Amino acid sequence: MPDRNATAQPGIAPTARPTEGTMFAALYGELVPHAWRDPAPEHDAYRLFPQRSLAMGRLDDRPGTGEESASGGRTHVAPELWAMNDAGRGHPPAAPAPDLIPWFQVEASALADDGPLPAQPFLRCAQDTTERIGAVRLAAAQVPLPVQGIDASARPPYALLPSMRTPARFGECDPRARVPVKVRIDGGLNPSIPGVAPQFARRVAPPGQNMFANGLGEAVPPEDSLPPPSDDRFWNGPPLHGKTLSSESAEWSCDAVGWLAATVADSAAHVGIRTPALLTVVRA
Repeated sequence: MPDRNATAQPGIAPTARPTEGTMFAALYGELVPHAWRDPAPEHDAYRLFPQRSLAMGRLDDRPGTGEESASGGRTHVAPELWAMNDAGRGHPPAAPAPDLIPWFQVEASALADDGPLPAQPFLRCAQDTTERIGAVRLAAAQVPLPVQGIDASARPPYALLPSMRTPARFGECDPRARVPVKVRIDGGLNPSIPGVAPQFARRVAPPGQNMFANGLGEAVPPEDSLPPPSDDRFWNGPPLHGKTLSSESAEWSCDAVGWLAATVADSAAHVGIRTPALLTVVRA
């Protein structure tokens, strides 16, 4: 367990069993703590997040060495779970606004062949946990995607992009909830992302879905990207090779950002990206 008295920072987490990779969610904006809330450490983000994960049926809370049962046989690891690594607040002093509010780091279990990266429930869990701490005004969300762990060739024909089976979930959103967003996909040291941006646009926003109805086709001038709150080795950084695109989301929520993150991760794998990618979604 990390030293909770030290300044926490996302890092590379060792693992004793095969996993999809390490994920973290960095939420930026404003957080006003609830006046009635107990500020004691046992009620911080690090303690609350695994409780919410467990309630969602997503927490793999076995010890890292627990690969074998008592009888010596291999245990089954359910796909699309995660093990808690760390959580915290704060950002390097030189980082620009907006402020970083709680971030969360987990180790994702290996994926099912027809299942998406669990970015959507992960972001949903992050938002639920943060809202237990205080009132949230979300300005941006950032998710490094462990694309290197996705085997696009193993996807069955009905689930080439598994998250594309669920965009109808956002089909009944209030039209007034639609918001313009800026979506930046960065490959860090991998220079491939800018060249495949048009393919991302076609895969992430195909005709017939309402989630990102206007697509990702309009490129906007690059801006200074939000630096992730982690060591560059964590995701193949620093952010050097990316593309910032404009779009419109059916709603502004971690649920929507998580859906986009899962779709971008699979899309990246399908266009040949084999290294982690950093997704940053900013409310425009």
